[in-house]
Amino acid sequence: MSIPTFITVIILLIILVLILLRNVRVVPQAKAYVIERLGAYSGTWQTGLHFKIPLIDKISSKVSLKENVLDFPPQPVITKDNVTMEIDTVIYYQVTDPKLYTYGVEYPLAAIENLTATTLRNIIGDLELDESLTSREHINARMREVLDEATDPWGIKINRVEVKNITPPSDIQTAMEKQMRAERERRESILRAEGEKRSAILIAEGNKQAKILEAEANKEQQILEATGESEAILLVQKATADGIKMLVESQPNEPVVAIKSLEAFGKAANGRATKIIIPSNIQGLAGLATSLTELIKDDVSTGVTKKKALPNQTPTTKG
Repeated sequence: MSIPTFITVIILLIILVLILLRNVRVVPQAKAYVIERLGAYSGTWQTGLHFKIPLIDKISSKVSLKENVLDFPPQPVITKDNVTMEIDTVIYYQVTDPKLYTYGVEYPLAAIENLTATTLRNIIGDLELDESLTSREHINARMREVLDEATDPWGIKINRVEVKNITPPSDIQTAMEKQMRAERERRESILRAEGEKRSAILIAEGNKQAKILEAEANKEQQILEATGESEAILLVQKATADGIKMLVESQPNEPVVAIKSLEAFGKAANGRATKIIIPSNIQGLAGLATSLTELIKDDVSTGVTKKKALPNQTPTTKG
């Protein structure tokens, strides 16, 4: 073999090896290659080592099977009560069929964006402003349902749709802030009134308990005083009874009884009574006592006169 022929063979072998190496492909994880053979869909390569026929097979597209995120710019929408606002949405999607994703629609991401905008306008158009601000879960679920159904022919699965921001007009925001401030002030007033009410109730209950305790203390004091007085009366009565008993046991004579009657009459006379009925026997005793008192006074006065007249002399008598 001549040298030029040898060189040609070597060059051909090198070209063949390069062609073989160029047509050997390794599909990485979470990727899929769509293959066309002579311009028609031939198959989808999954993860692994693959070889395509040179000049016949062609890799039409490389599709990622991972979950992707689309963050669309804010979309202007109009509510049912004619309020214009902007809503910013985020969509999480995943390619489930590389063939449909490649051949289903031109520019699938732009198609999803436009479909999201129109679906969002339709949903918000059926809601009023207050409902649209408080119904994010409803909006998310409704949009995911509509988009998932619409993107099935494109080989796309819509996993989640999230409303990120809802921006009403500035005048609406101002009015909402005033409303929220008024609501907070109303709640504050209610809480303050409830606090004052509870405080007044507690003070009234405290006063009630104090009065109850004071009344119970006065009651116990009166009971104790009445008990003491009753015991004192019982002791006095017992002493009186004992005295009478002793007096009866001593068997007093009539003069002693008369003296005791006079003592009792004297105590009655010293009282506040304006009229006193005196028994006849006590009147006789009183007259007797008065006569005895006068006799004693006369005897005492006579003796004193005699002592003054003759202090140091014996009396003389005339014939």
